[in-house]
Amino acid sequence: MAKRVVLAYSGGLDTSVMVRWLAERGFEVITYTADVGQGEELSDIPEKAKASGAVEAIVEDLREEFAREYCLPTLRSLALYEGRYPLTASLSRPLISKKLVEYAKKLSADYVAHGSTGKGNDQVRFELSVWALNPDIEVLAPVREWEFRSREDQVEYAKRQGIPVKVTKEKPYSIDRNLWGVSIECGPLEDPWEEPPEDAFQITTSPEKAPDDPEYVTVGFEEGVPVSLNGRRYERLSELIEDLNQIAGRHGIGRIDMVENRLVGIKSREVYEAPGATVLYEAYGDLLSLVTDRFTFHYFLTHVPHEYAKIVYEGLWFTPLRSALDAFTSKLAERVTGEVRLKLFKGKVSVVGRRSPNSLYVEDLATYSEKDAFDHTAGKHFTRVWGLPLKVLGRKFRSP
Repeated sequence: MAKRVVLAYSGGLDTSVMVRWLAERGFEVITYTADVGQGEELSDIPEKAKASGAVEAIVEDLREEFAREYCLPTLRSLALYEGRYPLTASLSRPLISKKLVEYAKKLSADYVAHGSTGKGNDQVRFELSVWALNPDIEVLAPVREWEFRSREDQVEYAKRQGIPVKVTKEKPYSIDRNLWGVSIECGPLEDPWEEPPEDAFQITTSPEKAPDDPEYVTVGFEEGVPVSLNGRRYERLSELIEDLNQIAGRHGIGRIDMVENRLVGIKSREVYEAPGATVLYEAYGDLLSLVTDRFTFHYFLTHVPHEYAKIVYEGLWFTPLRSALDAFTSKLAERVTGEVRLKLFKGKVSVVGRRSPNSLYVEDLATYSEKDAFDHTAGKHFTRVWGLPLKVLGRKFRSP
């Protein structure tokens, strides 16, 4: 009886070759393709997969699940890996892994497979996610084992095997795109001194070529969920993100160029585009500050964004720690209702206004006008008490 494997399949050269390579080694291959907003036409995927040797090909639209169950919790945590990367590609891996496990059980497969390399982060994200959900299933990673040393080797193999792949002169970049953004690497980007060529970018306009007039966008939130853009209400969060990607992208918002620390110890130059996510991070963080008390907000900023980003980046999505942090941020999100107005201009996004029925801003306390209701005489006593430790320290250790 043939061994059955469910393969995460993109339809590109690597995974098309992978189907035949696994079949040659006695596997019955079922491909699984997730639509997470990569902006590609996927209707021809089943035909391509079966022509490569798959016995079955599954294509599933996961855009809304991806938006609500993965992007939204990460937004609520304001998680940015190393303070910059909004975890675009990282977020889709646990979702795809979950589906691989589900279909492996449904279709009685003992194996799942992915196309990650041995020095990347995705191998960790796929395998840890799979084992967290089913510790008994075996994960295959053909790229770590097969004999091909170059793209040319794979193309030659595909020709010999009659695998239908298009061989074209490609841009030298490796690109991974989904609803939350685009990851771009390889080619000239491997030199961290070289400015990214304009043809590397997929969904954003160069800030220099962006409109000469700013555009204002108002994002509405209800209990921590983005629900509207400029007064238009969305039932599907994924559609709001897609529209915001277009709006912010034409103003050059969300370009990120960084050298990051991969899990395997390599420093890697990465370029990202995340126009919609960048705007939502600015909006959500500003509104959260408006409706959250100082003690809670400072605790959140100190402990959550960095820790949550590490969880996503390091493949630890299906852990009690992530669930516990989600419970905390979901509780804070209950009060994040209101609107944030943002200005988009030449690659920069700025919050220019915010309002909420849960706002903790009290104008009579903040104002310096005649409406000022703050007791200024209390300030004298406050500073004396607050500064007492420094007075004691100064008396004890001040220089003579």
